[in-house]
Amino acid sequence: MRKLIESYNNGYGPGNGGNGNGAPGSGNNGGNGNNSNGGNGNGSPKRPSILMLILSGLMTVIVVLMLYNAFFGTNTGTEVSYTDFLKDLEADKVAAVEVNKESGMVTVQLKQEAAATPAPGSYVSFYGITQKVTQSQTVYYTMLMEDLDTLTARLQEHDVQGNRVTSNTSNFLMEILVTVVLPVVLIWIVAGFLFRRMGGSGGPMGVGKSNAKVYVQKETGVTFKDVAGEDEAKESLVEVVDFLHNPQKYSKIGAKLPKGALLVGPPGTGKTLLAKAVAGEAHVPFFSLTGSDFIELYVGVGASRVRDLFKEATKNAPCIVFIDEIDAIGRSRDSKYGGGNEEREQTLNQLLSEMDGFDSSKGILILGATNRPEILDKALLRPGRFDRRIIVDKPDLKGRVEILKVHSKDVKMDETVDLDAIALATSGAVGSDLANMINEAAINAVKEGREFVSQKDLFAAVEQVLVGKEKKDRIMSKEERRIVSYHEVGHALISALQKNSEPVQKITIVPRTMGALGYVMQVPEEEKYLNTEAELRDMLVGLVGGRAAEEVVFDTVTTGAANDIEKATSIARNMITRYGMSKRFGLVGLATVESQYLEGRTALNCSDETAAAIDEEVVAMIKESYDQALQMLRENRDLMDKLAAFLIERETITGKEFMEIFRREKGLPDPEEEKKDVTETNAAGSAVKGNSVDVTIGEQVMTSTDSTFQPLTFEDSLQEAKEQTAPAQDTAKQPAESAKEETSAQEKHEQESTEQKSDAAEESKDPKDPPQGPVGLFSHGTL
Repeated sequence: MRKLIESYNNGYGPGNGGNGNGAPGSGNNGGNGNNSNGGNGNGSPKRPSILMLILSGLMTVIVVLMLYNAFFGTNTGTEVSYTDFLKDLEADKVAAVEVNKESGMVTVQLKQEAAATPAPGSYVSFYGITQKVTQSQTVYYTMLMEDLDTLTARLQEHDVQGNRVTSNTSNFLMEILVTVVLPVVLIWIVAGFLFRRMGGSGGPMGVGKSNAKVYVQKETGVTFKDVAGEDEAKESLVEVVDFLHNPQKYSKIGAKLPKGALLVGPPGTGKTLLAKAVAGEAHVPFFSLTGSDFIELYVGVGASRVRDLFKEATKNAPCIVFIDEIDAIGRSRDSKYGGGNEEREQTLNQLLSEMDGFDSSKGILILGATNRPEILDKALLRPGRFDRRIIVDKPDLKGRVEILKVHSKDVKMDETVDLDAIALATSGAVGSDLANMINEAAINAVKEGREFVSQKDLFAAVEQVLVGKEKKDRIMSKEERRIVSYHEVGHALISALQKNSEPVQKITIVPRTMGALGYVMQVPEEEKYLNTEAELRDMLVGLVGGRAAEEVVFDTVTTGAANDIEKATSIARNMITRYGMSKRFGLVGLATVESQYLEGRTALNCSDETAAAIDEEVVAMIKESYDQALQMLRENRDLMDKLAAFLIERETITGKEFMEIFRREKGLPDPEEEKKDVTETNAAGSAVKGNSVDVTIGEQVMTSTDSTFQPLTFEDSLQEAKEQTAPAQDTAKQPAESAKEETSAQEKHEQESTEQKSDAAEESKDPKDPPQGPVGLFSHGTL
């Protein structure tokens, strides 16, 4: 069933104003119970960054150069070309030459007068490495030599001393070790360290190994005591945990452990938290990962990780495997839902095979979580794989109270706090929303220098979560303030004049950070699960009330009703296409809801001609509501002017202040005075003695002269009539004609009684003071 917003955004601009479908959230019911989206504990393994690899390579190069310099950096010469050497030789600048035939190098010592002789302690460059000169000597130049016989002839011609030296084999081997072997070893060590951090022994980059995080109860710290507001879902999982603890109790009667359970629900309701609570209660290994963890860069990795996951689970049985957001790999293979991805289909096929293959008697339970069950493959949902589908829906009033208690147990609160009022005002909120509200209230209390959270802080937190903080720095012109004031008063006044609208809790023209320039907040008097057609039509009139007020007062309209129009259009279209509330189309389903646990997009199931007719019907319905709003506001123009002037002066007024002005101008008595008058009337009536009261049931008349006689309800009178006529029916059979007349009389009386009750209800439907709690931007009924 679809939830319809009753409160008004009335926000100018993009503001979502007073609506509030609940924030998607992230987190399930928060830490309390029902959401805490965070922390499935499976974070994917760390991947090495490119920067780390570059730094490792630089460190290796530096180490190699330092070692090479230590072993082979004793020479203090500069390398020159062989041509330059020959020029120096022809110029008789060469004093001596050393030739190393094995390495093909020639070391030359220039004559003293031609050489640049560095002083001790200075530095020279050799092979690009700066070295220190340790003693007074000439600079040597090293180069490749030509044929040894030719070089010897040249040296003899210029009377140059030449020596032949032999390479040191140990130095040569050391050079090989330092320049070749050492870098390879260092790179191997660094790579091995990085691969261990990337996923262990699962192959290169860990692509074939499952990324499931394994933890047990002490590490999760979550039990069923931390889950609130989802009693039915918790009960289903408690049975599973009990099966893991006491398998003999079930096996005696022939029961088997369900192979899998699928948690389905909107974001923020507590699916992940429930799974963690199962781990905390079961005291067995708990494998946790998300559907996207199976997907990797390489083809075939997903199927490999599925095999590895179930292999590890089998080794650690009994255990629980939790796959969050399973729709990432479990999407239907039908092309309608984006099928055709070969890698994802291989992963899904492997998952289906593994879920069929393992023995549930070993105690392996598969838990899945998704908010898109309609796109999952049918083969994955069949019994034998996911045997149970556990719905984790938005909490009701009782559930919200429990969730608020769980989240506020560690928060210091004063005696003014009424969690029931907060729960009533936040209809449609999920656990993560409620957790956020409690936290924001605590922060507000600290900001204001108080040690305890008050009800005022909770009210402010509800508004802050739903419409944002007050935007105090936004300055509006006087004309814009008047327009916004009349717009909001138009919404509130329409609600007060109608019989099926929720009471107004607050009216403000203070801008909010989420875009609303003003809004009207309403809170339901009780939790509702259905909306009547009359209520929906009153919603439409209330939604267009702001735009109607602008036209009545300013004879023009603004962009401030954008969100109101959007919501009114949505309600009208649903009334026609889904709820069968159109005389033209009758009881025909013309649309279906897709992704009901997310945004709930509606898809039409009709021809183009019918779709055009639907649009015409929507336009007519909204126009009818708008005309009705215009008429109501024109008839109450003076009252609207006074309320708008009061709102401009105060900027924010409570529902109580609004209703005081409304009753005073309408001449309606205060509820306290009404209650007093009723009490006095009852007291006067009870003092009358001997009055007879006739109660007619069918054709029977009963008379009572008891002074304490209380009029019987129709149901009580009918029951007494049945008891009195029962003996007569046992002794004698009444004629058919008499039975028909009695039945006809009873039906007539029932119809008259129902009409009287309806009239009395309408007469007593005077505007009431709203409950002293925040109005729910989440406030809505369910249809």
